Amino acid sequence: MTLAAASSALAQAPAGIPRELAKERAARVSDVRYALHYTLVPHSAQTEATEILRFRLVHTSQSLLLDFRDGKVASLTINGTSSTPDESNGHLILPADKLHAGENTLELHFVANTAPAEKAITRFEDHDDGSEYIYTLFVPMDASMAFPCFDQPALKGRFQLTMTAPAAWTVISNTGAVSTKVVGDMKDTAFAETHPISTYLFAFAAGPFEKIHSAPGLPGLYVRKSKAQAAQSEAPEVQQMAADGIAYLGKYFAQPYPFPKYDMVLIPGFAYGGMEHAGATFLREESVLFRTAPTATNLRNRDILVLHELTHQWFGDFTTMRWFDDLWLKEGFAQYMAYDALAALHPNDEVWKHFYESIKPGAYGIDETQGTTPIYQDIPNLKDAKSAYGAIVYSKAPGVLRQLAYVLGEHDFQLGLQQYLAAHRYSNAEWSDLIGSFEQVSGKSLQPWAAMWIRHRGMPQVEASWSCTDGKLARLTLSQHDVLGTDALWPIASEVLLGYADGRTAHLHAQFAAQSADIPTGSNACPAYVFANENDHGYGLYLLDEQSRDFLTQHIADANSSAISTPFTRTLLWGALWDAVRTATYNPADYAHLVLAALPNERDESLTASLLGHSQTALHRYVGDATRTRLTTQFATLAVDRMQHDAAQDLRIDWFRSLNGFSESEAGRSALRSLLNGTLTVPGVTLRQQDRWSMITALVAYADPHADAMLAAEEQRDPSGDGKKFAWAAHAAHPDAATKQQYFDEYLHNPQRPEDWIESSLGAFNYWNQSRLTATYMEPALEALPQIKQTRKIFFLVGWLNAFMDGQQSEAARDAVYTYLKDHTLDEDLRLKILQVVDELDRTVAIRKKYPNV
Repeated sequence: MTLAAASSALAQAPAGIPRELAKERAARVSDVRYALHYTLVPHSAQTEATEILRFRLVHTSQSLLLDFRDGKVASLTINGTSSTPDESNGHLILPADKLHAGENTLELHFVANTAPAEKAITRFEDHDDGSEYIYTLFVPMDASMAFPCFDQPALKGRFQLTMTAPAAWTVISNTGAVSTKVVGDMKDTAFAETHPISTYLFAFAAGPFEKIHSAPGLPGLYVRKSKAQAAQSEAPEVQQMAADGIAYLGKYFAQPYPFPKYDMVLIPGFAYGGMEHAGATFLREESVLFRTAPTATNLRNRDILVLHELTHQWFGDFTTMRWFDDLWLKEGFAQYMAYDALAALHPNDEVWKHFYESIKPGAYGIDETQGTTPIYQDIPNLKDAKSAYGAIVYSKAPGVLRQLAYVLGEHDFQLGLQQYLAAHRYSNAEWSDLIGSFEQVSGKSLQPWAAMWIRHRGMPQVEASWSCTDGKLARLTLSQHDVLGTDALWPIASEVLLGYADGRTAHLHAQFAAQSADIPTGSNACPAYVFANENDHGYGLYLLDEQSRDFLTQHIADANSSAISTPFTRTLLWGALWDAVRTATYNPADYAHLVLAALPNERDESLTASLLGHSQTALHRYVGDATRTRLTTQFATLAVDRMQHDAAQDLRIDWFRSLNGFSESEAGRSALRSLLNGTLTVPGVTLRQQDRWSMITALVAYADPHADAMLAAEEQRDPSGDGKKFAWAAHAAHPDAATKQQYFDEYLHNPQRPEDWIESSLGAFNYWNQSRLTATYMEPALEALPQIKQTRKIFFLVGWLNAFMDGQQSEAARDAVYTYLKDHTLDEDLRLKILQVVDELDRTVAIRKKYPNV
């Protein structure tokens, strides 16, 4: 039976929103308007609401499905006729005989659920002052948990919201308020109707929010009242970045900011870094108001977050993907354009270097696994749309776009974006529309490029071989193979660096799609080393040849060497050395020794942080116990020295942050205790709340004899709401079986525990030195995946898997994962997610086998 026939017969509706249903409705339904009224009652598990839904219908030859799940419809009127709601599988079935060809009006009274977690309308209780806040999060298809709707991106609607809430509360939505009326202790707020937007972009937030630093020309910034004072110093910079971004992007896209107003609302414990609701972006409070002493990298990442969500107002809100298989059209472009905008606004900052540091590792780390997916992902049903989220759309897509901009040239790339947006104003589009715009403005055929980079999973591994004759570079050959072991060949474009011992460089352009290509060498002298992806235009695993690696390992740590010319190049080469560690072609202990030699003289803050992080991974995962103990002691000693004596404050902060991971020894733990009791300080740096709790958590995890007393003292010292969350997470680090069982049970069976509390505790539960204790929970964690996928927000599932698998290093743990995969029938998304995450465990086992005596 077809979907249409099933609907016509009032048969059981399908689960979720299948693509066929969405296509059928998009062809029949238009001119959608929602008039919604909610009554918010503090501390209530339910919200009463009414809705008037208007739309035009092409024909009435069959019934129509309206999406609504989790709540309850009290009454329904269809075109003036009362109707008993016929509910099935999260849909209301509207009978054909009550619908009209042309205009239709539905009136509904319903109840929607609210809760601290697992609901589309979330309640947050501020433990600092007892205040309550309520906010929505509907992406990808959770709007239908909050009100009856056509919950698919291609059926955009106009929304008009009226809210009844406590008079002391502020309500923020997509548009500005047009009227307010106080009745007793409640207040009615009516908002202007929106432009056409998809259901997942409609939003509201309510509670005793305060508007901070209200200034003409700057976007509004709202924060809960207990954080208002702390936000005062941060607000102007965040607002100015957003204002500058609006001006830059409006000019770049040749399309002024497309909505009537722009506000930012800081949401405590928000599930994502941000959510781009049209006209009212929600930002994770902790990503803006730092709980730890920030470095320049942290401030830059905050700028990127602000610009990413701002870019969505064009890429996502103004022009929206037709279906979630094209999620990258909004997420990939938002991420790429955030860096492009920041590079224009801060031209003296090494923005594209930071793009490489922040974007590429996450993309490569997924794309080289058997669990990777194409950028374009087939989503047959929106209930599975969560599977599309992850590093492929957030990191690979912007990395691939950087290569496309290099191939097209910046001018044609910009013109293509302008044409694409102009052609799909307040409407929907798909990836072929975008590629068509690029082809039209550039005159270049991009179909082969798009077929591989957008529709094909994986990436190339690119290697260089070269030889010299009579002091000249005689031959340079680049070869590629697919990292997943297929025979795929990728269109590759990159800039090849020839590096010389005296710091001179030469650059060659490489563009090929064959298995190998000879690159014209010109009259260049014989180089000391070759790197095939200078300036990071290419996408793929660019490995060093043996001769280049040998030269670099002898010179990269030498502060007096002039062989490496720029911070960007140095960062790329260090990245290539780390890739050699992860591909088991460079000894991880040698890498750690090289970092120890280099870091005392390294002045680049973000590179320092990267090298320290990679060294911790190498020592915690890839080397044996004796080597780890010896090297972590050396790192801890160096960290204590540099966090006190380095001339640069940002570097002092980086060294301080690294200390937790190097403090397995008594010397390291003693330094942590001294920092906590104030007998040791980091000059010029005031330790913030999360700094202290991170040290407490480390002491608990290392079973320091003083840990429990210091934990109890910190709980007394910091009774704030955030302090309670951090304390709960710290307790999860206790290395005893009873604690682990208690926390694991609560993870799965306490729906009142906020999701961000669980997220904050997973790393402590699976602390790197407790793998034997936590190994028993890996299989139950895998068994819980279907429940987690159904009830938790988008990114939680991968975080859950990473926490439990990254806590393991053994071959037995690796084998247990593959046994689980063999013995269980899983949906394809879960199977791929497991294969993504187990890849690091595979690498750990392979590296330990290759270097057994390390």
